[in-house]
Amino acid sequence: MKNLIVNADDLGWTEGVNRGIAEAHRNGIVTSASLLANGVAFASGVELARSTPGLGVGVHLNLSDGAPVAEPEAVNSLVNNAGQFDGGPESLLLRIAKRDVMLREVEQEWDAQIEKVKSAGIQPTHLDGHKHVHMLPGLFEIALRLAKRYGIGAIRVAHEASSLRAALSTGDEANTTTVLKQGVQARGLKLLARDAREQAERAGISTADHFCGIAQTGEMTKEGVARLLRNLPDGTTELMSHPGYADQDLQNTSTRLQASRQTELEILTDVEIRNIVASQGIRLIDYGFVASEI
Repeated sequence: MKNLIVNADDLGWTEGVNRGIAEAHRNGIVTSASLLANGVAFASGVELARSTPGLGVGVHLNLSDGAPVAEPEAVNSLVNNAGQFDGGPESLLLRIAKRDVMLREVEQEWDAQIEKVKSAGIQPTHLDGHKHVHMLPGLFEIALRLAKRYGIGAIRVAHEASSLRAALSTGDEANTTTVLKQGVQARGLKLLARDAREQAERAGISTADHFCGIAQTGEMTKEGVARLLRNLPDGTTELMSHPGYADQDLQNTSTRLQASRQTELEILTDVEIRNIVASQGIRLIDYGFVASEI
């Protein structure tokens, strides 16, 4: 059986992102989304989740963008002088290696993020990480511990299979340099947390069998998605995506994923893509289904 989770990251970041995710689910193949507890559009993200019971919603654990959910003074090692998260996974990895990041503060902040989502009436289907931060050394164990604490049955393991990366690539993307760089990052994540799937299994937390989308972040093409669908392996695969609209709030952030979000929205709602899913006998699911199988 070929199962596919199409997860839309960044629910709650802005109203435009929320609107795009809603469209990608209602009119396309998106089955799951990851909610940013500290997003400026968190409230409408919650309303979307409540009004769309067919959409699985997880928690998008964040240490890179925006303000913490916990009090800034309680997570001092995670924020800059302005009380904001500051830095992507590369800088976080260096700070972890230098022991400038307090792991107990990471757990406190992520606990606050999960608690905020649950307090809004949402039972998360899974945990994953904004910019895959949960895969960094020492942090995956924290995410597993929190999953157990809150009864969350699944977690993303961002180990991108090379065969799926090749299938998703068309070779003529607009920015091949970015694709190559992100492909290197994907390989690095597999090295940093090579035993992640086994750790999750030991903890009784479910994972997808396969994962892809890192190398093609911001560079997704219809041709690549079509090829991926025609070459999907048996088992459960997660395709990470970032549909949305680049509204003013998003443009005011540092993310490079701007116009690409609408491109992804168009791909994920394309009639031909939906027809390929049907013709290939692919079952569209969310992480709640994966967790129920453990």
